[in-house]
Amino acid sequence: MSSESYLNHPTFGMLYQVSPGNEGKYIYATLYAQKMFFLVENKEREFSFEVIRYLDARNQSELNLQRSRKKTPEDYQKWENLFKQTFL
Repeated sequence: MSSESYLNHPTFGMLYQVSPGNEGKYIYATLYAQKMFFLVENKEREFSFEVIRYLDARNQSELNLQRSRKKTPEDYQKWENLFKQTFL
């Protein structure tokens, strides 16, 4: 697993990955303000960006923490650190 993942949004600039989301999508946040969250899906060379609310992003990130604690304990610390940086 790579340690960090970034995307460049055409309007909002650099985004960083906060957590995997549902159905093969990923949650990203704006790098500098950390106030906007996006559900990002990659389909054959095309990215789709859907703005989501803070609470939805936090909820999906918490669910990811629970999954990673059970399935991939070696990645849990990384996701926990990102969660704390982003939401606490």
